Amino acid sequence: MKEIILCKYGEIVLKGLNKPYFESALTKEMKFRIAPAGEFDFFHSQSVLYVSPRNDECDIDLAVELAKKVFGIATVARAAECEKNMDAIIKTAVEYLPEKLRGYKTFKVNGKRGDKRFPLTSPEIAREVGGAICDVMPEIDVDLIDPEITAMVEIREDSAYIHAGGERGAGGIPYGTCGKATLLLSGGIDSPVAGYMMARRGAAIEAIHFESFPYTSERAEEKVAELASLICEYTGRMRMRVISMTEIQEEMTKKINEEYFTLLLRRSMMRLAARAAKAGGAITLVTGESLGQVASQTMPALVVTDSAVDMPVLRPLIGMDKEEIITIARKIDTFETSIQPFEDCCTVFTPKHPKTRPELEKVLAEEAKMDFASLEDKAFANLRIREIRRAIDT
Repeated sequence: MKEIILCKYGEIVLKGLNKPYFESALTKEMKFRIAPAGEFDFFHSQSVLYVSPRNDECDIDLAVELAKKVFGIATVARAAECEKNMDAIIKTAVEYLPEKLRGYKTFKVNGKRGDKRFPLTSPEIAREVGGAICDVMPEIDVDLIDPEITAMVEIREDSAYIHAGGERGAGGIPYGTCGKATLLLSGGIDSPVAGYMMARRGAAIEAIHFESFPYTSERAEEKVAELASLICEYTGRMRMRVISMTEIQEEMTKKINEEYFTLLLRRSMMRLAARAAKAGGAITLVTGESLGQVASQTMPALVVTDSAVDMPVLRPLIGMDKEEIITIARKIDTFETSIQPFEDCCTVFTPKHPKTRPELEKVLAEEAKMDFASLEDKAFANLRIREIRRAIDT
């Protein structure tokens, strides 16, 4: 019996004339992402990406788990493939489905006739297969209204496919189909979620991290690298640029009014992030800011921050509250790492009373007290690059 993985599209089905572009990108990403599970063949038909193992060495269990984290896929189903005739379908169903249905009290079978030339209707297919399952599994009852599990028989162009329902995929659109963005990645809860959300919308993500050694530790940077690796469970890979803010921050403590410290630090970081983004071919920045969450995230503060750069700043969390962000962080397994108690750059030299309603003219006047440009040139010249991978690839 041959098993195959059915990866059913999400919103790619809505792409019209652009659909082939998204299908090609999805196939390329799927090949890369499930490569650790073995060698597979791939083809598209009727809004499904078929992933077929080439040999018995393929780890289909692993392939299914990896496929569930590929953006662009709505559901992933492990299915048995057979010929498109009822004798073959019933034979395959009674061999394949009992293991999937065992332990459930009620079930039903749905038929889906994608090939309208097939002689039986969808309800007729379901009735025939359901009756055969009842004959070999008398312990399970049929419930057509509210079954515990639903088995599927799908009649498609080339073959019939039998499975016990699909698992939820990652959704979104294929990774890298909507341009490249640079994520300002700290060690907190918010920025990894922001990176995940933009990747889910097709943005290829690179990261920039700001450290302040010795005020921040090497372990703090490793924590951020671990967060990047967890994002890579959904993106496969990521380049992370690391820039030291130590000299800039030390100089700021000597010359900058304390209440402007956070704002001017953020502006400096944004300028450096924009330089790094352009160097890496990114066309926008991404941050994890949420409106009003802290002093630097009030609307006036964000306006002042954005005025420091000449490229768009995307904030996917801007209208979310902390509980909503934490829910996603738990879902993508970044929360427990994010709450590890290591200082990051933004928490060093934090002022007691930061400006919450800054005026740009006064901010610029304060900024003029210091030669940020030369310090930023020096910091950028010492930029380090780390290549991040998901755990299975390391």
